[in-house]
Amino acid sequence: MKIKIEIEDNLIEDEIIIKCSKLDSNIQKIQTIIADIAAQDEQITFLKEGKEYYFSLNDILFFETNSRGIDSHTENDVFQVKYKLYELEEILPSNFVRVSKSTILNVNKIYSIDKNIISSSTVQFYKTHKQVHVSRHYYKQTLYPKLQARLVGYKR
Repeated sequence: MKIKIEIEDNLIEDEIIIKCSKLDSNIQKIQTIIADIAAQDEQITFLKEGKEYYFSLNDILFFETNSRGIDSHTENDVFQVKYKLYELEEILPSNFVRVSKSTILNVNKIYSIDKNIISSSTVQFYKTHKQVHVSRHYYKQTLYPKLQARLVGYKR
């Protein structure tokens, strides 16, 4: 694999182009890493009671819709954000996964999953009573593949 960097002074925005003969798992990993690095530059403002808060996305357990907009949940608190779920999907790093029509969760914060074949599964998080319900469709399509990818690099 060759890596080539070209510097152009007149560029308005940096651009990364990957040329490959086929899209294999290594190319997909590179794409994910680059996307995650780019997402780290995205600053999300969290709102609560008229104040703006700025903290790491790693502190977020999940985002969910409610009648007022989108809530972001940490272990002990809830903040609002001025994004729609589909907008968050585009800017969040790859450890955030859509698990229902109304929820995006942080895979890195999962403590346990109570799988239910008939209805939705329940996800619990570290150090909190908060939990999220994952629809069967989203479990198969998005959550399960992410969990399997995490286990590949896991060693006892």
